[in-house]
Amino acid sequence: MKVDFHTHTYHSYDCDMKPIKILKLAKERGLDGIIINDHDTIKGGLECKKINPYDDLLVIVGAEIRTDIGDVTGIFLKEEIKSRHYKDVINEIKSQGGISILNHPFVQHKLEGVDFSVFDFIEGYNGRLTTEQNNKALQLANTHGKLVISGSDAHTYSEIANCYTIIDDEVSLKPNDHFYKKCNNFAPIKSQLIKARKRKDLMLFLKILLGAPRKIMGLK
Repeated sequence: MKVDFHTHTYHSYDCDMKPIKILKLAKERGLDGIIINDHDTIKGGLECKKINPYDDLLVIVGAEIRTDIGDVTGIFLKEEIKSRHYKDVINEIKSQGGISILNHPFVQHKLEGVDFSVFDFIEGYNGRLTTEQNNKALQLANTHGKLVISGSDAHTYSEIANCYTIIDDEVSLKPNDHFYKKCNNFAPIKSQLIKARKRKDLMLFLKILLGAPRKIMGLK
């Protein structure tokens, strides 16, 4: 089974993607499953699961929660996660029978003193990150003996299925292979512009526009 472990919908503050089109593209691009983990909410996952028209496309409900150490994802969720301390978040995930993921650990995370034993998976391949950034995540997973998963981190339609995990079955979700393709440099810029528009933040919008040419060319 090919499963994209990391996608967003319009329920995230930096995404405009509609659930029905996400599901259509996931099916067209050969995915057998897709995990919806919007920022701080399960609303997108629940909506996708409710309207899913494909009997052979697995939809898993999740959420990417902003915690004191950075983003932590829970999947197989049934209720919203209310905590924000990472260990409390993981306890809530576990109480729902869910699985915890430390996603893009070297992007906006504070890893000093983190108890990695509490995580089930580490996101080793993220479709928005460079090979170097993903290699650091893979090394972290190897150091702590954690299984690696892959996800596109799609915020735009072009990113869906850019990165996915190949698993044996939907019960264990045990990864046995991965596919990774980096998104184009414009996709993250677009999601930041969406964030600025949703927040009605003109200064952020202009800042992103001014920095866009360097970002597109891959410059810092």
